[in-house]
Amino acid sequence: MPISETLLEILCCPESKSPLKMLPEEDLKKYNDLISAGKLKYTDDKTVEKPLQEALITVDGKTLYRIEDDIPVMLVEQGIPANQAGD
Repeated sequence: MPISETLLEILCCPESKSPLKMLPEEDLKKYNDLISAGKLKYTDDKTVEKPLQEALITVDGKTLYRIEDDIPVMLVEQGIPANQAGD
């Protein structure tokens, strides 16, 4: 279930304070492919092991935050640098 627009309006990146938006479905697949290959890391350099169900991305496109069971995980160390996808 997508995050409500009301919640999305008040959430921001805990580090940069940049607003967030939902990660598009096609990008979600791209990042999950990287997770399957063991090539995606959190900002704390730990490997992302679980596929993303849904994710938020900063509007500047720099950082992703996973959504687990409809709850955004807004921890700086569990942010995922978006530049790992090679775009």
